Formats: sequence, structure tokens, C-alpha cells
Amino acid sequence: MRVALDTNVLVYAEGLGDAVRCTLALQLIRDLKPETTLLPAQCLGELFRVLTGKQKQPSDQAEQIILMWADTFSVADSTWTAFQSAFDLARDHHLPIWDALILSVAAENKCRLLLSEDFNEGFTWRGVTVVNPFSQHTHPLLKQLMS
Repeated sequence: MRVALDTNVLVYAEGLGDAVRCTLALQLIRDLKPETTLLPAQCLGELFRVLTGKQKQPSDQAEQIILMWADTFSVADSTWTAFQSAFDLARDHHLPIWDALILSVAAENKCRLLLSEDFNEGFTWRGVTVVNPFSQHTHPLLKQLMS
């Protein structure tokens, strides 16, 4: 099963946030298979912004972190087709455009899951189901992924 990661998973895995989510994110990352895990390029850009903005890390240090993530998992670019779908998602489902783009890129790359806490859990679009990996109740698809 292919899975895409949203920025918040990466942020927590970098130790930014509460201890419970950071620990859960690290456990999740360790359990994911690199060959079936996707990082939308948008998420790496957002992570860079968090690292250099909120965390005030030097740009070169943040860049090394981004490159490490790109070495670990496949990175998917945002195509014009993905943007067009994201515009429809934003309009039809009232999603912020950048979240819609992440979901659209996940669908374009045939992901079955998008791990994120920024959507309504269980929201499904074009075969991609959004699952909050930090929820108290583990979604059946996440259980399947981790087994």
C-alpha cells in the first residue's frame, strides 16, 4: 500500500511539537517502507519554512534535513494537473489550497493513504484516504499498513 506523508508528520519526527506526537511520528517513520512511502515536494518546502522560521535553524542546516528526508523517501513534484485537481478540491470541499495540493499529489501518485492531522479523518478522494496517525483510535487502513 502506497502512503504519502503530510508536513505535520515530518515536523513531529524532527522533534517539533509535544512529546507524544513526536514519539509517535518517529515510530511511524521507522515502520514505513521507503519503497512505498511518498513525500510531496510541497511538504518538504513547508518543513523548510518551519525549520528556518519557527525553529530559527540556519538555512544550510535546514537544507541538510530536507535532503535527508529526500534520500529516505521518494519525492513527488506538484504537476499542473495536480494543481488543477487541487483547485477543484479547494472549491468543492473548502480545503486550503496547499493541503488540497498535497492530497492531489498523493492521488496522482497512486497512494492509498495520506497520513495527516490536517484533514477530517477518513476523508477519501480519488482513492486516497486521509488518516490521522496521532488519533486515539487507529484507523483500519493504518493498522493494515503497519502489519
